[in-house]
Amino acid sequence: MIARHDGQPMDRTDIWARLAAPVDPATIAWRQDGRPIQREGRFLARWVCYIEANTVRERLDAIVPGEWDLTLELLPQLPGGGAEDGNQVSFKARLQVLGVIREDVGTGKDYKQASTDAFKRAAVRFGIGHELYGYEQNWVEMDGDGRFARPLEDPAVAYARKLSRAAKGESTVRAEVEIPLERAAVERPAAATNPELAAILPDIPACPKCGGKMWDNRLSKRNPKAPDYKCRDRSCDGVIWPLRGAPSATEGITATPAKPAAVVTDEIPF
Repeated sequence: MIARHDGQPMDRTDIWARLAAPVDPATIAWRQDGRPIQREGRFLARWVCYIEANTVRERLDAIVPGEWDLTLELLPQLPGGGAEDGNQVSFKARLQVLGVIREDVGTGKDYKQASTDAFKRAAVRFGIGHELYGYEQNWVEMDGDGRFARPLEDPAVAYARKLSRAAKGESTVRAEVEIPLERAAVERPAAATNPELAAILPDIPACPKCGGKMWDNRLSKRNPKAPDYKCRDRSCDGVIWPLRGAPSATEGITATPAKPAAVVTDEIPF
């Protein structure tokens, strides 16, 4: 038991569990991750979920008021880099809760973004918002591929519908053919209709560093030298690089056109 500043005892086990409890869904926001890509005449962008730094502060203040401390250290810039010219800056956050310390590094285009990123990453080490790393990819249709392109639908609504459809156990074949925004149709658009291509695209391997799930970037990456797989955990830098001299995943393969399928208009873009 620990004596808190207000005289009330605290149980460490209960504290860690409360810190790691799922965050309020209303506090989860979405941001675009990368530029839109074009598939079947549509522009699609991947969106990832996140929580604000204030959400983390409120969780800490509510559960361990006065018993946590944050220290930020500005990390050295690479030669020629700096916040002034728009390059990324980095901070290391040192978060202490009841004498337990967790550290992590965050980056951003300016000091504020980098420091809050570092703070949130360190908080994840205590379980705050850790469940967000389990979210699946959320591809949303955009109104273009320019810098100011906007989603045609609220990403949160799109993801909720995806989960609802998965819970109902809808056919994966239908998802790949009729609903091009589903993960299978975006990551492996030709594999859904070409057995030869599907045969050379095995199941996605586990992360070589943390053993978690990975993104399959082979058919969507623009640079052939970029990693084939990247860990979904943003705090992990695990990647799998393409083999030297290995042919492209789609080299020599011609996708067989899919048969037209009736599209359910109330489910577009999914």
